[in-house]
Amino acid sequence: MINMRHNCLATLYCFSSLSFFADLQKPLLFFCKKNAVLGTLVLASEGINGTICGSEEAVEEVLAFIKCLLKCGSLELKYFRVSEVPFRRMKVRLKKEIVTMGVEGINPLNKVGIYASPKEWNILIRKKDTLLIDVRNSYEYAIGTFEGALNPNLKKFRDFPVWVREHMIVLKKKKSIAMFCTGGIRCEKSTSYMRNLGFDSVYHLKGGILRYFADIPLEETLWKGKCFVFDQRGAIGFS
Repeated sequence: MINMRHNCLATLYCFSSLSFFADLQKPLLFFCKKNAVLGTLVLASEGINGTICGSEEAVEEVLAFIKCLLKCGSLELKYFRVSEVPFRRMKVRLKKEIVTMGVEGINPLNKVGIYASPKEWNILIRKKDTLLIDVRNSYEYAIGTFEGALNPNLKKFRDFPVWVREHMIVLKKKKSIAMFCTGGIRCEKSTSYMRNLGFDSVYHLKGGILRYFADIPLEETLWKGKCFVFDQRGAIGFS
C-alpha cells in the first residue's frame, strides 16, 4: 500500500447511455494518472462504476472530469477518509455491463425500484409484510447483514435471476419486497429486473449499506456485523 496524507476514497456509479464508452477509456486513464489517483473504474454502454482514491483535491478533479466526459448530471457517490490508499495502480476497464447480471433488456434508466432513504429503510424493513432480501454474495452475507434478511446464497450476482425464477410463488405472496447491497448498484439492476417481471412494490436502500452506515446513528442501526468491500480494506463497520 502507498502511504499518503489526507487520503480520500470515493465509490461511484452512474447509469447513463454511453454508445461511445470505449472512446473514454484512454482520456479517463490519463487524467486519473495525471492527478495521482488510483483505483478501478469500469465503463460500459450502460454507464460507469468504480472506486478511486487519492488526495481530496485530486479525487474531486477526477469526479468533475467524469461528469463532463460522460455528460451525466450526477453520480451516486460515497466518500471515506482512509489512512492508506488500498490500490497499487489505476485501471479503467471496458465491460459489457458495469455490474454483471447477464440478462438482456434490464435498464434502470427505464424502470427501477422505489428508493428508500436510510431513515425510511428502518421503518420499511420492520413491517411484517415486507420481504427483506440481501442481493449480495453469500460470503458477504456471512460477514454482516440486516436483521431478518433472507440470504439467496448467491455465488455471484448473475445467479440472482435464477434464484428469483425458482422462488416466484413465495415472492408473489409478499406485499412488499425490500432489497439491499453494498453501494446500491446491484439493487438498481435487481429491482429493475423485478419490475420487468411485474412486481410493483419493490424497494431498495438508496446508496446501499455504505450510505446507511453514514446516515444512521449506531443506537438506531438494524445492521449486524460488518460490510465486505471490494478493496484491500476487506470489511468495514460503523465508525
